[in-house]
Amino acid sequence: MSRANLNPFSPHHSDASFAGPAPIEHRIIRSRLNRILAFTGLSIDDVVNSRIAKNHVRGYFKLSRFTERRDEIVELEKQWNPTGRSR
Repeated sequence: MSRANLNPFSPHHSDASFAGPAPIEHRIIRSRLNRILAFTGLSIDDVVNSRIAKNHVRGYFKLSRFTERRDEIVELEKQWNPTGRSR
């Protein structure tokens, strides 16, 4: 077996399990702030210029952060104790 066949990144690599190119996966990455602004219908200018809008967005931001952390805790608890109940 030649050295090129051992290197999986070689153009001459022969792998019988290779079935072709992987399907293309498109992901839309949106930051938490962008999601909150879209949900509230506010722009970043509204948040910067209005104390009420800023507090409104801050509340949703804290809520989203809390729920994301809680989801992570529940997932870890399921991994550590798969038979037990989570809160």
